[in-house]
Amino acid sequence: MSDPVSPRARTVRLSPGDRRALLVTAALACIAEGGIRAFTVDRICARAQVSRGLIAHHFGTMSALLAAVYTHIYATSLPPEAEVGILPILDHILAPEVFNRHSLNIWLTLWSEISNSAELGAEHRAQYPRYHAVVAAALTRSTPRDIDAGRLATSLICLVDGLGLQHCIDPASMPAARARQACLDLLTPHTGPLT
Repeated sequence: MSDPVSPRARTVRLSPGDRRALLVTAALACIAEGGIRAFTVDRICARAQVSRGLIAHHFGTMSALLAAVYTHIYATSLPPEAEVGILPILDHILAPEVFNRHSLNIWLTLWSEISNSAELGAEHRAQYPRYHAVVAAALTRSTPRDIDAGRLATSLICLVDGLGLQHCIDPASMPAARARQACLDLLTPHTGPLT
């Protein structure tokens, strides 16, 4: 009869990319649960079930990990398909898996830290123009009218951010359907019916 395999022997060794993703996911969960106060080495490593040294090994600093978290949340804020219209983008942003208190708490925490972290500020300056450009291009694709897509994208992004803030404070006062209608109310006088 052979000896049972110990749990440690069955552990799969993760690649550096997978280990980084594990730490980002753990950091996201900690931030969602407790804001920036929960963004600590001990809590993140306990959540990821890894040793404390892995954050320094993979990110160097906690600020760099926070910037990686910001990069990740921006990457998931838009639908994965390229060159879609504005309606699929709105449907993605306002989907239950994105437009919820858990996700919005992460955004609020990160936004509040931008002025305190040079690395997070730099990441915001890199990510926001890309996001804005995608939204502006989607607006252009969604209407035959000649619109100032850049200005309209700025207004839409600000509106979505405000709607998300209200949903985070009081979800019942700003359900996704109401938020979507507010976005359409902003857009359609400029775009006409959206495609």
